Amino acid sequence: MTPAIVGFGSALPDSAGQGELWDGFFAEHFGGSALARRLFSAVGVHRRHTVANPLEEDLSGWTTAARMRRFDELAPPLGHRAVLAALTDAGLAAEDVGLLTVASCTGYGTPGLDIKLAGSLGMRPDLRRLFVGHMGCYAALPALGGVVDFAAARDRPAVLLCLELTSLHIQPPTADPQQIVSHALFGDAAVAVVVHPRAPGLAVLDVAAFTDTSGLDQMTWDITDLGFRMGLSPRVPDVLARHLGAVIGDLLDRNGLGLADVAGWAVHPGGPRILDTVEETLGLPATALRSSREVLAEHGNCSSATLLLVLRKLIGGELRGGGHVVAMAFGPGLTLYAALLRVSG
Repeated sequence: MTPAIVGFGSALPDSAGQGELWDGFFAEHFGGSALARRLFSAVGVHRRHTVANPLEEDLSGWTTAARMRRFDELAPPLGHRAVLAALTDAGLAAEDVGLLTVASCTGYGTPGLDIKLAGSLGMRPDLRRLFVGHMGCYAALPALGGVVDFAAARDRPAVLLCLELTSLHIQPPTADPQQIVSHALFGDAAVAVVVHPRAPGLAVLDVAAFTDTSGLDQMTWDITDLGFRMGLSPRVPDVLARHLGAVIGDLLDRNGLGLADVAGWAVHPGGPRILDTVEETLGLPATALRSSREVLAEHGNCSSATLLLVLRKLIGGELRGGGHVVAMAFGPGLTLYAALLRVSG
């Protein structure tokens, strides 16, 4: 059998409404800017989860070292809860796992989160571990590809955890529209999946990647003295539109499928324009990306963790009866990753 996702688990910090965040903090943070107000209303986010709620504490002047100490304090318990929930959902124990892969671009330290989770969860001392860092929003798919390859080659279950605490990287006040958009979009989440080499579930059939290095400067995530700073060009959807059709077409063609054979679409909701671009470029119906838009509204953009939230929502809804799924995510590079999956019962 093809390795398949057999368990999902998540852990989310407390949430705050978008209007509440604007009125209580960001309106003053951005100097009452009319542009900032419009952007906060236009990004499709209604609520976000946050470990550092600016209504309670303002981290915008904190050093990167202080932010990393907070990550080291808050990430392990969230990750523990997410992985434990995924293992429970899969009906497996921690000692059954042969590989633990952790993806994050929002916190670093050594010994890392992967080591701490292996200890707190009671995983085997010969557990293989892999940390995937600083790939950004698309990291879930290359990380999932590696987890699937391990499960197939070693005939052992594997776990992927995507954990992002973007709220730790709030930046000082600015009039830069790119910064305003990123502050309006991003939220926090920890989401884990269990991949089994020989069990029914969400089978991972194929993974595709494409990078247009001419867009290197259009999406960035820079380490500064005051946390990590996002650069997000408005040209990103246009670059993606140039390549999206060919990449998805090739992925489907080599698996003997066409667009009409896809029962569900799990698209990373980088923002409303990204989702609109995918719909328009591929000619999808208006309801095709409903799960992506709902996750954006309920959670915001949680970087690498977001796509797993979309997949869980998608297969928990209209795809219970089976069918092929295309998942895709975008990030720095500019990079497009896509995966073909199939729901098996």
